[in-house]
Amino acid sequence: MTPQELRSFCLEFNAATEEFPFNPEVSVFKVCGKVFALTHLDGDPLTVSLKCDPDEAVRLRAAHRAIVPGWHLNKRHWNTVTVGQVPDRLVRELIEDSYDLVVAGLPKAERLRLDRP
Repeated sequence: MTPQELRSFCLEFNAATEEFPFNPEVSVFKVCGKVFALTHLDGDPLTVSLKCDPDEAVRLRAAHRAIVPGWHLNKRHWNTVTVGQVPDRLVRELIEDSYDLVVAGLPKAERLRLDRP
């Protein structure tokens, strides 16, 4: 997965935005103002930090050396994934799971707005 493919996939989700609150190098992908992915698209290696169910986070770290506790994030709820060292399909699934977790935590009124076309 290339940096552009990563960016494009994150922006495919309903109401997803890309912001740069920290500096121009760090892309922060949000839904309704809540972060679901962070990445330095010019990073070498390319990594992406994603929200994750705590039990699933531990399982993923045990199964993949390229998935580690979230860098500079709550290690219980965030993983950092080295793109290219795990299958692209898994990266996409983890991004989607992160988005879904964040949406599930939104107030009902905001979730309902997301469901509208």
